[in-house]
Amino acid sequence: QVQLLESGGGLVQTGCSLRLSCTASGRPSTSVAMGWFRQAPGQERAFVASVSPGGVSTEYAASVRCRFTIARDRANDTVYLQMNKMSTEETAVYYCARRPDYYASPSSSRDDYKYWGQGTQVTVSS
Repeated sequence: QVQLLESGGGLVQTGCSLRLSCTASGRPSTSVAMGWFRQAPGQERAFVASVSPGGVSTEYAASVRCRFTIARDRANDTVYLQMNKMSTEETAVYYCARRPDYYASPSSSRDDYKYWGQGTQVTVSS
């Protein structure tokens, strides 16, 4: 079984930065695509970013492109989400997700992910 543990959430002011981490355990995730999603109160869980196993191929939601960066450390089986110039509208629970074994292409579809973390709260204050 795969476990995903997010960390790094918290309170940040508008315009500032925050970095989230997601560490995988239970079974290696270094050969599959990983992603980040977020869910604001009363809204659907939405795609944020996704990355291929080697980190070369990435995909971003239009709203975060050029401000957020997804990266991975394969040695530690960890995925990061660097978030810059944050706005209050980005207050949400952020989830790390993993595609099934052998799926290496990044994806923006929730249905393409098999494993999910518990989420970490990010609150952006004005």
